[in-house]
Amino acid sequence: MVSRLARAKINLTLHVTGQRRDGYHLLDSLVCFAGVGDQITAQSADHLSLSVEGPLASGVPTDERNLVWKAAELFGHDSGAHISLTKNLPNAAGIGGGSADAAASLLALAELWDVPLPENVLDLGADVPVCLAPMALRMHGIGEKLSLVPALPPLWAVLVNPGVALETPPVFNALTVKENPEMECVPDLQSAAEFAGWCALQRNDLQAPAIGLVPVIQDVLNALAPSLLARMSGSGATCFGLCASAEDAEILANFIRANHPDWWVVATTLS
Repeated sequence: MVSRLARAKINLTLHVTGQRRDGYHLLDSLVCFAGVGDQITAQSADHLSLSVEGPLASGVPTDERNLVWKAAELFGHDSGAHISLTKNLPNAAGIGGGSADAAASLLALAELWDVPLPENVLDLGADVPVCLAPMALRMHGIGEKLSLVPALPPLWAVLVNPGVALETPPVFNALTVKENPEMECVPDLQSAAEFAGWCALQRNDLQAPAIGLVPVIQDVLNALAPSLLARMSGSGATCFGLCASAEDAEILANFIRANHPDWWVVATTLS
C-alpha cells in the first residue's frame, strides 16, 4: 500500500500573457502548495478500481471520467490496483484538486508498480506537471515550463471557497485581453509582509472575469480583506488571504466560519 497527499495548488499570481492558435492560453504564474489536500492510497489488486470517500466526495466519479483513473491508464501497465481517494478539497475550485489527485496517483502507482512515470503526463492537464513537484515554482507556457524561484518566507493563509463550482473554460472565455505583461522576477524576501507587498504588485488576470461570472467571489475577497493580501487562486472560485502568523490565520478563519458557516474555510501553511 502506498499513500500520497494531493496538496492544494495555489496560484499566488496568474498572468495571462497570450493565446496559442490551438486555443490554449499562455501563463506566467507563481505556484505554491498548501498544507491541506486530498489523500490518495493505492494497493495491489487484480484489476483497476477507484473508490471515493471523504467530506467532499459527493458527485465525484469513480470511473474513467476521473483524472485519477486516467492517470492509472496512462501507465499502460498490466497490473491492477485499487485506488482510494479521500476528497477534502472542493471540486472545480481553482486549487488544482483534480490535477493534484492525478499527480499523487501517478507517484503512488509508480512506487507501487516499481515503474517510471509516464512521459506524457501533460495529456492529463496543464496543472499536472507542477503538481508532481509540490513546491514553489514559476510556471510558464501552458503549464509545461517550470523554473525554480527563491525559497518563499514562512507563509500562512486562509483558503475560502463559497461552495460554487466554477469551470475553467468559461472564465478564460470571459477574459477580453489575452496578452498581458509577464510577472516580475520573484525576489528573495524574508517575511510574509514583505512577500505580500510584492504579490500585491502582481496580478491574477482571471479574477475580474471570474467575479463577473460568480459575483460571490467578491464577497469572499471582502471577507479576507483583514489579511495581508486577498486574491483569487487560479480560475476560482477559491480565494486566499496571506497572513503573518498561524495565529492570525486561525483568528481570521474562525471569524469567516462564524459569519459564513456554509463556506469551505481552512487555515493552512503555504510552501
